[in-house]
Amino acid sequence: MERVRLFAKAKINLALDVVERLDNGYHNLETIMQSIDIADVIEIKKTFTNDIKLQTNVYWLPTDSKNLVYKVAQYLKENYNIKYGIHINLIKRTPVGAGLGGGSADCATALVGIRKLFGLRISNSELLNISKNFGADVPFCLKRGTYLAEGIGERLTPIHKMPNCHILVAKPPISISTASIFESLDLSKIKERPDIEKIIYYMKKNNIEGVASNLCNVLETVSIEKYPIIKDIKEVMLDNGALGSLMSGSGSAVFGIFKDKRQMAIAKKQIEYKLNIKETFNTKPFNPF
Repeated sequence: MERVRLFAKAKINLALDVVERLDNGYHNLETIMQSIDIADVIEIKKTFTNDIKLQTNVYWLPTDSKNLVYKVAQYLKENYNIKYGIHINLIKRTPVGAGLGGGSADCATALVGIRKLFGLRISNSELLNISKNFGADVPFCLKRGTYLAEGIGERLTPIHKMPNCHILVAKPPISISTASIFESLDLSKIKERPDIEKIIYYMKKNNIEGVASNLCNVLETVSIEKYPIIKDIKEVMLDNGALGSLMSGSGSAVFGIFKDKRQMAIAKKQIEYKLNIKETFNTKPFNPF
């Protein structure tokens, strides 16, 4: 095998609660994460040059050790005695700085791809432990599907998969720093928190209306104040047939859940026309099994 081609699936947060701020600057979270069918493409090639080369279709993305994909290649090459060169082509389709986990998904997919290409003797559990070194969302992006994530995101519990539905994702022309949102979050001012157990209950009942009516993300209290466009997108989604709408992660992407594909198409056009938003995506939940 000389090359592999894999898809790095994005994610949305159906619920996100910040339980407490930790002494090390991180936060203790409870969140339900769901993979979706928006995906970057990662092509990895074995070469005889003994170097690491990363290229991407997004001109301003770093292609050196500042990029998680490059870091993963460097880590595996150094620690698992890879004698060949590793050349990676990263085709970005997931919006950057959107709260959709694109960078984490790329990182996780590079781990899987390099292991496969070079036949590295790394078990799934070992790969999961390695992934924790590269970011809180990377372990989830390695597993993919529907999970309750706790701690800083590294403690994962599989839950019943999300019911079939249509998902519209809209990314306004702003990129949000996750660190800045968490720094501005005042836990004492949070009035509404997600009912995680209720969402899990509706997942088990395969009740998409119940899931959608309980969407909640406490980070919206900060992001919407800083970027009112997020609230505007949610309102257009709901006014045009969404069962529920929520900001994913720390933003700036917003998603809406629809039962009817035609209604989703109408909402998409309204968001593009009324709010002049160019990055909109029709997608659906992704579950590997």
